[in-house]
Amino acid sequence: QVQLLESGGGSVEAGGSLTLSCAASGFGARRPCIGWWRQAPGQEREGVGHIAVDGGRTNIADSVKGRFTISQDNAKNTVYLQMNSLKAEDTGMYYCVATANNCYLLRPMEKYDVDYWGQGTQVTVSS
Repeated sequence: QVQLLESGGGSVEAGGSLTLSCAASGFGARRPCIGWWRQAPGQEREGVGHIAVDGGRTNIADSVKGRFTISQDNAKNTVYLQMNSLKAEDTGMYYCVATANNCYLLRPMEKYDVDYWGQGTQVTVSS
């Protein structure tokens, strides 16, 4: 059974940094794409970026490019979202997501690509 467990959310002032972690389990030998989506209050969920577990190639949304990076620690089966220069508009619930099967997506992950969602972790940026 696949599980995605997020941690690291919290409150920070604008300009600050946070690192979110997603501990993934249950994939066996599969090499999925694991990424992050977010949802601000009253808005649709949007993709932030993802990493292909096999090879480590990442895709980051234009809205956060240059401020957010995604990385992985294969030994810990954990994917990280490093968020720098945070803005008030980055406030929202952040979800770890994953595909079910081997994945080498070069384009941004769409909602129909996502097979698994974590429970989410709240990020609040005060201006």
